[in-house]
Amino acid sequence: MSDCRVQKVYEACRKTFRAGKVPPIEAIQNVKRLLGEVTALDLGLDTPPPEETRRGFGVFGRIAAFSTRSSQRFTPPITYLHVHESDNFTLAVFCLPTAATIPLHDHPGMVVLSKLLYGSMHVRAYDWEEKNNEAGLASRITGPRNARLVLDEVVTAGDEPMALFPSTGGNIHAFTALTPCAVFDVLAPPYMPDNGRDCTYYSESSPNIDVSNNSKEDLDSMIPGSSAILEQCQPPDDFVVRRGKYNGPEVA
Repeated sequence: MSDCRVQKVYEACRKTFRAGKVPPIEAIQNVKRLLGEVTALDLGLDTPPPEETRRGFGVFGRIAAFSTRSSQRFTPPITYLHVHESDNFTLAVFCLPTAATIPLHDHPGMVVLSKLLYGSMHVRAYDWEEKNNEAGLASRITGPRNARLVLDEVVTAGDEPMALFPSTGGNIHAFTALTPCAVFDVLAPPYMPDNGRDCTYYSESSPNIDVSNNSKEDLDSMIPGSSAILEQCQPPDDFVVRRGKYNGPEVA
């Protein structure tokens, strides 16, 4: 096996994620371990100066960033770096400038491992309350659905990779960059609309609505385990992802 950390992740993914086979959890944990060893330098990325990764929103801006209903006046574009894609898995990097947001979206029937390479970001993630769709193809179901908040916290580059699964682990999630940050993702299998694996975006609302005074529970006060209603929506007009040039090692 190559000494290149990115190559090691690729080789582990190639052995683990195969068409028509459910990978054992031990194999997924091995991919997660190898992913955790990858650095920004391994992927040819320039890490922002320390003062940039510390500056971020500041105290009051950071609170606003957590708000599920707050909207930035301008959401800076996100850069996508393509590392590898096959029928069974995708390797990619998303680079987010400060205040950039990847809206709430799902990963139908997919396993996703995410390693934050530098910076910090806020992660908010849900799972569907109904577990009758084990294939994870929930995007085929239209209309409001009940979901349970499973993660609502700040993730930093020193944390271990996150893992989500078709029906557990926070399959529907949103990212907000508190500082410049970059995420190395393993998506298995890849998004494939023709096979029912399209990316669907969602809006959040509280199930506790008082029609008489038109008030509702503040979503921002929710804690993991709380329920919310998610409904399909179009991504915001200012959500822009641009493809950049990947300068890291090729894998094969």
